[in-house]
Amino acid sequence: MKTETIPPLVNALEDIFFAVNESGYIELWNQAAAEITGYTNVEAGTMTPSDFFDQPDSDRVTEAINELFETGDAVVEVELVTADGDRIPYEFRATRLPEDSPYAFAGIGRDITERKAAERERNAILNRMRDGFLAVDTDWRITYANEKGKQVLANAMGTPREETTFEGLHLWEEIPDAVDTIFYEEYHRAIETDEAVSFEEYFPPLDEWFDVRAFPDETGLSIYFREITEQHQHRAELEHREQILKELYTITADRDSTFTEQIQQLLALGRAEFGTEYGSLSEIRGDEYLFEIVAADDDSLQAGDTVPLEATNCERVATQRETLAWGNIAQDAPEQTDRAGYTDWGISCYLGAPVYDNDGVYGTFCFYGRDTRADQFSEWDMTLVDLMSRWVSYELQRKQVTAELQRQNERLEQFAGIISHDLRNPLNVLSGRLELAKETGDAEEFAHCFDAVERMEALIDDLLALSKAGKAIGDVELVILGELAELAWESVPTDSATLQIMAHDTVPADASRLRQLFENLFRNAIEHGEADVTVTVGTLEHGFYVEDDGPGIPEDDRDKVFESGHSTTAGAGFGLAIVADIVEAHGWEIRATESELGGARFEITGID
Repeated sequence: MKTETIPPLVNALEDIFFAVNESGYIELWNQAAAEITGYTNVEAGTMTPSDFFDQPDSDRVTEAINELFETGDAVVEVELVTADGDRIPYEFRATRLPEDSPYAFAGIGRDITERKAAERERNAILNRMRDGFLAVDTDWRITYANEKGKQVLANAMGTPREETTFEGLHLWEEIPDAVDTIFYEEYHRAIETDEAVSFEEYFPPLDEWFDVRAFPDETGLSIYFREITEQHQHRAELEHREQILKELYTITADRDSTFTEQIQQLLALGRAEFGTEYGSLSEIRGDEYLFEIVAADDDSLQAGDTVPLEATNCERVATQRETLAWGNIAQDAPEQTDRAGYTDWGISCYLGAPVYDNDGVYGTFCFYGRDTRADQFSEWDMTLVDLMSRWVSYELQRKQVTAELQRQNERLEQFAGIISHDLRNPLNVLSGRLELAKETGDAEEFAHCFDAVERMEALIDDLLALSKAGKAIGDVELVILGELAELAWESVPTDSATLQIMAHDTVPADASRLRQLFENLFRNAIEHGEADVTVTVGTLEHGFYVEDDGPGIPEDDRDKVFESGHSTTAGAGFGLAIVADIVEAHGWEIRATESELGGARFEITGID
């Protein structure tokens, strides 16, 4: 071992300096090398560089020396083993010397204990990160990956995580599916421009979205990434819901479309969103369920079809007055499996909400299908169908109010016409007769004046009755038809007319308004018949009738007799209009026809 030829400056180095001869032995080193390794110069002269290291570091040193002779330079990080057995992390850099040099190559070793400690601390921090971390050198070879990074790399490479050593692997060779993707392009752009990049991208082989940030430096590229599939799906879902709500608004705000057209569009939107075969707006009429508007892929269900209410799931919706959702009826609502909707029609999933008009539950707005769903209807699904049903309810109530306002406006116009026309006649008579009475003093003229006053009082009474007749019925009570008819008969000047009672059933009604109905029908029979006319009150299925043996109503006039002002006598023509309004207020129906004796017959039906 030669030590005397080492320049003082090299001998003063704290780092190891050494030179190796052509035979591969250490022939020269500095004082620091002797002190650090603990070997004497004599001992060192009999050792090769690999002798200072244990396996596998010894093999790595041998590989580095081979690389040195091929390329001229080599760098290797290994643990130096001292004469006392201590292990010290070292980085050795060696250079091949010229052929005229007495040595084959020379090198310097630097203690990297602090650097390794810092790396271990950094790696510990990186491994605690939930995000993945990956570092590659300028040749795209992996130099480090934290635990999350290794797991993602293993999944992308299709190799077992525990059996793979990632350091030294070529990124693009190991993951060829990533070549020419956004990942490939952005990483290369970062290296080429020396500027950090960030992006979000989907990687099909892993079926995952990643949020990526890559930072270049002189050694290569540091890549941080995290899986954002759930966040991306959530964001996409929010964007989708926003689009659905926009479509919902567009449909409901379109005043150029009819109510039916808007409902059809809502049903189409809901079927597409919920994935069901059928959708419908249905009306509940007593024990029947009427499909009012239907959207379906086939003609097995059409608008106008009716089924028993008890056969449908909608009965429960209407009864409980809440939105119900069953992705699998057999599992979610086994108590519903005895209904015909499940047993006969095969309805296996259901989503529906109640619809209201101003009288209460009108029916349901619902979606259903024959296939069970893999998952339950979501809160979003229930919210959306609830929004739809609320709009339908609002429109039904608005239409009712609009119709009622229109009817009241028409009634006001009728009243204005009556007041301006029918009341004006007796007022003119009264004015004229008073002038004559003033001039002549004839008492007969005063009698005519009283007749005109009585006529005006009758008109005013009829107007008041007409204004009240169409008002909605509040509380009802069970009324015996025959008894109420007899009371009404006593209130009408009947002369020699006769009343026959053949109805002793009870009906739910407003007794005062029903009595008024009888009074007007009786008065109509007496005014249009002979003095000895016979009036009969009898029962019908779900109703009753009032008929007489008078001259009857001409067939062409039967649809007009219920109009205000229509009269074939000197009356104002309010009586039957009042009757029609009372019937409508109860929710019944009335028609004028002919009795067996040729007289007038009025049939009131639709009474539950």
